[in-house]
Amino acid sequence: MRCVIARYPFDLTRTGVLASMKGVRPDLVTGESVTIGRRRYPVKQVGLVITRQDPRDFTAGEVTRAMTRLGFTCHDRPEAAPVGVGGPS
Repeated sequence: MRCVIARYPFDLTRTGVLASMKGVRPDLVTGESVTIGRRRYPVKQVGLVITRQDPRDFTAGEVTRAMTRLGFTCHDRPEAAPVGVGGPS
């Protein structure tokens, strides 16, 4: 599938992304993420690996759109636990 990330065209395939991410340890997920295989990766980390570009050059939205079109499950930013809930009174 042809997609544009940071104004550059890339021909990405689902198997190509799986192969690229094989053996890559996921960073801590603090924002948007994508599930590849059994692991959940930050979107910017996936973009860095598959495009070999600086993460400042592309947006999370560009990578999320490409991963969704390839059939990967994308997740929004994780919700933080409310302050003061469940603590001792």
